[in-house]
Amino acid sequence: MVIKKLRENKQWSQEQLATLSGLSIRTIQRIESGNRASLESLKALAAVFETDIETLQKEIIVIDKKTEEWKAQPWWMRFNLFGIRRRKDLIRVEGACVILGFVFWFTSFFKPELMAITPAMFLSAYLGAWTVRKGDKDKIW
Repeated sequence: MVIKKLRENKQWSQEQLATLSGLSIRTIQRIESGNRASLESLKALAAVFETDIETLQKEIIVIDKKTEEWKAQPWWMRFNLFGIRRRKDLIRVEGACVILGFVFWFTSFFKPELMAITPAMFLSAYLGAWTVRKGDKDKIW
């Protein structure tokens, strides 16, 4: 969620944000875990972060490829995400590779030369899944 990202950018702990906003630590934890925030909580957080409520309600799903965090990613991660800016897009590519893998596997019973493509499709799906999980772990979305 945007609030967690903003807090981490300012290098604040949840306790510090709670003190600055006048909210409880538990409220901060609930909001950061994806639960809905009340209008009063959003107003308090917007004041602390000096932004508007609409900004706090947005979901971070796009990779900002201009940040230092992005530049610190290994070359293979940046290569795997070439042309992809959203997590959802990479998951769609991963799903398409799985489906194509099964399609090529099934059609290889009738055209054996298509069997060579099947492992490439499944390997691509696996690499896509691995990239999504690493992106989640490194919080690049």
